[in-house]
Amino acid sequence: MKFSTRAEYGLKAMTNLAKSFPERKSLICIAQEEGISVKYLEQLFSELKAHRLIQSYKGKSGGYVLGDHPKNITAGEIIETLEGSISPMKCWDSRCALEHGCSASLVWSELGKQIRKTLYGIKLSKLI
Repeated sequence: MKFSTRAEYGLKAMTNLAKSFPERKSLICIAQEEGISVKYLEQLFSELKAHRLIQSYKGKSGGYVLGDHPKNITAGEIIETLEGSISPMKCWDSRCALEHGCSASLVWSELGKQIRKTLYGIKLSKLI
């Protein structure tokens, strides 16, 4: 299983915001500090905002802030928001076409549970 730069950069940007929580921070500042393009960060923040993981404010004292305390936001929430459902196999998070699943379904099921348990067990507060 491989995650894209969406997960990598999203975690970096969210950790950056967590370090300055509850202060607001500009997109440009985060982009510069984390080495992420502003355009790409705008795309990520649009999705994070839609899922209420961040809030945005306009104006002179505007910027971005976490939608909740860093101890309440998990790596799993961020990654699933940006990457979609976390599953080791395409068939794991949906109904398998086979009536009783395939002979390897137990492996994919257990692996998926452990991945989710790990990612949802890591809070942003632990990353700062």
